[in-house]
Amino acid sequence: MKNYIKIFITLCITAATLNSNAGDNTPKYSNEFLAIGVGARSLAMSGAFTSIANDVTSGYWNPAGLLFIESNIQLGFMHSQYFAGLARYDYGAMAIKADENNHIGFSYIRFGVDDIPDTSELIDSEGNIHYDRIMSFNASDNAFILSFARRSPDYENLHFGANVKVIRRTAGTFAGAWGFGLDFGLLYLMDKWNFSLVGRDITTTFNAWSYDFDDSMKEVFTITGNEIPVSSYELTMPRVILGVSRNFELFYDISLLASTDFTITTDGRRNVLIPGDPFSIEPAAGLELSYNNIVFLRGGIGTFQRYYMPNENQKFSMQPNIGVGIMIGDILSVDYALTDVGDNTIALYSNVFSIKLNIHSREN
Repeated sequence: MKNYIKIFITLCITAATLNSNAGDNTPKYSNEFLAIGVGARSLAMSGAFTSIANDVTSGYWNPAGLLFIESNIQLGFMHSQYFAGLARYDYGAMAIKADENNHIGFSYIRFGVDDIPDTSELIDSEGNIHYDRIMSFNASDNAFILSFARRSPDYENLHFGANVKVIRRTAGTFAGAWGFGLDFGLLYLMDKWNFSLVGRDITTTFNAWSYDFDDSMKEVFTITGNEIPVSSYELTMPRVILGVSRNFELFYDISLLASTDFTITTDGRRNVLIPGDPFSIEPAAGLELSYNNIVFLRGGIGTFQRYYMPNENQKFSMQPNIGVGIMIGDILSVDYALTDVGDNTIALYSNVFSIKLNIHSREN
């Protein structure tokens, strides 16, 4: 076990050190669509999920958790909308039980804004307005994640997993980027306690942007005094997530699962609860009350931030989340989460629905 942890920590620290200078000259919040989270259960618990991930969504939260899937195949789907329906967030995944000690998974995530009006040719060179020239385009961020999980041959309670991520970001037909990254996860079980260690983008995820503008669009940039974008790149710096959870048997068939995660970023000071340079720490906590593992009530808090308002003192905000879930036999699970992505003055709520479907072989 110690060897796995040493290798993991060495990779994270080395990547952060080698890219500390590069991070100063590249966007800090690149690929942030991959920080939203997947699955209504985990979102209701504010993302405090790396130590309790035990289903198909483990391919996102902690690939080691895929080993808890008992069915031969598990499918997962989620849909949500943000900013009054302007942006759509969709997720689909499949996990396959290769054998008792090895599981694999595939996940797809899309965050997109569709039918954006393109008014670049609305006005011609003589100042005439042509509404028939208004076209539309889509802007989307896509991630394809291949996951692998394996039980440790030496330690029965130790599981580990890894992700390979391919990222495709587009803005119409004139801008696009390809990216590649790696994640790594460990999960250790001790009595009723779970401990997790997850590294995301451990080798630093690299996005390479390219642009393809025709002459008319280049003319628009020139007339409006804007620079024509050129090929560029952006880096997503490594982050480490430490998680711990425990299950409490209360009375009758009622139990309580408590979980907390600490996300450590390496790209400099962030507006989080514990800011620092280059490391900042953002905590999250979640609870899940269950009855006979059939009906679930969930809640969580996260996204702690400090900020300043004009002519006011420093403010403090956090994001509360709640949700419910129901398990129908060992086949279907339906979950719902209500998330608040606003602040103390303006609340913007999003409804998140997700389902999980288990497929068993006929031998079972």
